[in-house]
Amino acid sequence: MGEWNRYTTQTKIEELSKLCRANHQIDPDLYAKYDVKRGLRDINGKGVCAGLTNVSEIIPGTEENGETKLGEGQLLFRGYHIEDLVNGFINDNRFGYEETVYLLLFGQLPNAQELDDFSALLRSCRTLPPSFTRDVIMKSPSEDMMNTLAKSVLALYSYDHNPNDTSIPNVLRQCIQLIAQFPSIAVYGYQAYRYYKNDQSLFLHQPDPNLSAAENLLSLLRADQKYTQLEAKILDLAMVLHAEHGGGNNSSFTVHVVSSSGTDTYSTMAAALGSLKGPKHGGANIKVVQMFDDMKERVKDWKDEEEVGQYLRKLLHKDAFDHAGLIYGMGHAVYSQSDPRATILRSFVEQLADEKQCHEEYALYALVERLAPQVISEERRIYKGVCANVDFYSGLVYRMLNLPNELFTPIFAVSRIAGWSAHRLEELLGASKIIRPAYKAVKGWETYQPISERK
Repeated sequence: MGEWNRYTTQTKIEELSKLCRANHQIDPDLYAKYDVKRGLRDINGKGVCAGLTNVSEIIPGTEENGETKLGEGQLLFRGYHIEDLVNGFINDNRFGYEETVYLLLFGQLPNAQELDDFSALLRSCRTLPPSFTRDVIMKSPSEDMMNTLAKSVLALYSYDHNPNDTSIPNVLRQCIQLIAQFPSIAVYGYQAYRYYKNDQSLFLHQPDPNLSAAENLLSLLRADQKYTQLEAKILDLAMVLHAEHGGGNNSSFTVHVVSSSGTDTYSTMAAALGSLKGPKHGGANIKVVQMFDDMKERVKDWKDEEEVGQYLRKLLHKDAFDHAGLIYGMGHAVYSQSDPRATILRSFVEQLADEKQCHEEYALYALVERLAPQVISEERRIYKGVCANVDFYSGLVYRMLNLPNELFTPIFAVSRIAGWSAHRLEELLGASKIIRPAYKAVKGWETYQPISERK
């Protein structure tokens, strides 16, 4: 009887799916007719202004007579150019993520004592509640660590003595705790997955209060807890570059939308995680490395520009990899000529490639970055330039750091929780209305029929 029920249920769902498709599709021409900006972007990719923010600024090019012209992309955190922030902590030979979190949350750069105190505060909040790892993370492990993160964040609500209070001191406490705890949740979730699902050894290290966020993540992940300083510094750099990217990116906008309803911090961050998980957002970095894995199998000579170019054309024609017609890691909703995060990351990737003896792989990435814009411009009608985005090189960095694929997107979340927290605080402080844009109804009116008269 059980098998019969499952069969009939699936059959009925497939039947209803046809009805669902027929009544949920909207004629694409109607978007032009009613001047609806699909994806809240115009035909040139410029976003519809939906709010104001002090947290960060994205400049896709240069402004001339009120119009954006193609140019080098810029990214500013609280008014500071990302290049200046990175050069600051790199030149001082120190880690930068904690300073970046402070800047995003409080709007100004800390002095040395303020940074030391804040870093100590973050380290003191890393420990998860008693029994949380056993009762939440180790039970029902998921093969997707983003789901593990979301489940764990929602569960932390139950361990909070004051979860629903949306006053700024309470929300700030919650955000700081989540920023500190995300690395442990992500790594422990992965360890549970590899133990229960892949039958591998289980080891759970305690967070080290003497380490930076990047060092702590590597220490938690590796059985011997060892890492090189270059590995930790480049992971720290990647975390800084992923920490924030404006209020309009899908997950940060989700934070604003959900926060505007007045809900709690845990529900808000779980919603943001659900957004980031998507392959069009935070999940793109894993798509990049999977695409390159496929490329390395199909392309015999990685240095042959013609052969590599042919593979890229196959991608666009849906004849290679996942048949989606995309070259992952190329193109961005905002940037046209350059993504400053990719530019910065690329400058350090070669150093890591030298340490890891990955010169040929790095050279292939560099070749694709150079060829892809030309191939795309020849094969597609585009309205703005195409450049490598941060996901193009971040996946390579994580691969060279020997991080498991399952943690690629969670590390994005571990970094971006800083920006999410800043946007949540900003929404709670600065907004008084629930976010509720309009949708145009295009379905005609129907005449109601009693059920006895319906066919």
